[in-house]
Amino acid sequence: MSFYWDNMQQFYEKLNSTSPVSVVILSVGIILMSGFLMTRITKLLKLPNVTAYIVAGILIGPFCLDAVPQKVIDGSAFISDVALSFIAFGAGEFFRLSAFKGKGKQIVIITVFEAVLASIAVFVLLYFVLRLGMAFSLVLSALASATAPASTLMTIRQTKAKGDFVDTLISVVALDDVVSLIAFSIAISVAMATMTSGLDVKSVALPIVYNLLMIVLGGVAGYVLKFFMARRSTDNRLIVSVALLFGVCGTGAALSVSPLMACMVMGAVYINVSDDDKLFKQLNYFSPPILLMFFVRSGMSFRLDALFDFSTRVAGVPLLVIGVLYFFVRIIGKYVGAYAGCKITKKPEKTTRTIGLALIPQAGVAIGLSELAARTIGGDLGVIIQTVIMSSSILYELIGPAMAKLALNLSGAIPKVGESDGNSEANETTEPLKNEREILIERMREIQAEIDRNNYVRSEEERAFSEAAENDETEELALSNERNRKFINRR
Repeated sequence: MSFYWDNMQQFYEKLNSTSPVSVVILSVGIILMSGFLMTRITKLLKLPNVTAYIVAGILIGPFCLDAVPQKVIDGSAFISDVALSFIAFGAGEFFRLSAFKGKGKQIVIITVFEAVLASIAVFVLLYFVLRLGMAFSLVLSALASATAPASTLMTIRQTKAKGDFVDTLISVVALDDVVSLIAFSIAISVAMATMTSGLDVKSVALPIVYNLLMIVLGGVAGYVLKFFMARRSTDNRLIVSVALLFGVCGTGAALSVSPLMACMVMGAVYINVSDDDKLFKQLNYFSPPILLMFFVRSGMSFRLDALFDFSTRVAGVPLLVIGVLYFFVRIIGKYVGAYAGCKITKKPEKTTRTIGLALIPQAGVAIGLSELAARTIGGDLGVIIQTVIMSSSILYELIGPAMAKLALNLSGAIPKVGESDGNSEANETTEPLKNEREILIERMREIQAEIDRNNYVRSEEERAFSEAAENDETEELALSNERNRKFINRR
């Protein structure tokens, strides 16, 4: 193995001496291809793509194949900021005011309870039981509130589950990331203030002022985005939205504060003033390569040596012990919080007892926030936070789909085979006979519906692009007809 590492190092050194740019381009190609190839394996195991990206990053990282130079890994830190900006902007879509009417209050109560109690449980463990320090305990407990919706939504689509339990679960996992972004923004500001030597009013107030300014900037950017989106082509809609996201993100980096809240407010303001959800779908169709590079890079930054090295300690407690306790205590906090929230909102007993099991997965937002925390806090403490979140997220993603399926089964959300058969027999006896043409058309519609269910996310995004393209063609044709009419009138 040492022979392989020596040759790889010599290869990159030689390539860097002749063409430094080629090293970066080649590394990006390796990152993208490794992430894609790993999804071919995890797809067979019915695991989410996030797991594949993380594992691919670990394999090509410095602790395994060392296929990407450390300079490239260190120099691509901006990818995490860009990826998190896309994630936060997408989370803002769920702040649609019209959605909070009706059952919105119930969803907010359940989400706040399951997210906050998970954070409180982890904070009590870290600060009061293990005595690991205020900054470390605050940041890690805030990260405990995040839930990864990908595994849960994938399981729902595969099992074709439906009903009140599924509706509640989808709404909770969608709103959960919003709560975690808010919790993290508060926790990282307080943590940095407590770590500052010579704590005074200025060191506490200045980050708060900067965060408020970023929130105002995000709101203004949302209004500006709505103004620029009017009568724009698909290409220009992407250009303008990405440019504004980068501008907000770069401003946050310049002020040394998290741009997450600002990007989330930007998305929330835009969806409420424009009611245009196509832009979010178009960005989701545009962002997969960025998110892939972000998660693969997170895997490459994962410190395997620190996790299993018992000499790596925080306040005398081994890192492996912290990781194991965090893993189980967060699950308990999520379950108890979801149970309490459902009890308060008087949800059905089956939903109350089982919804907490489907909130276990943790990946995307938590990993991104942990990397941001590692860079903000710095030093060994930042590395340890990222290592705990990365290692636990891999385990959560492995058991998450199974626990979500168990929750769907126990809640009765998955339709039984007998039920569908009985309904189909009843329909056959009551419906009139159909000719071959009608049967063929009906069968084609069933197949199309099945394809749409299996590729829900992709079809929604592609449909948004197709509709935008059709609108462009319609507008261009109308302009062309208008020009021809004016030309004929002049003649």
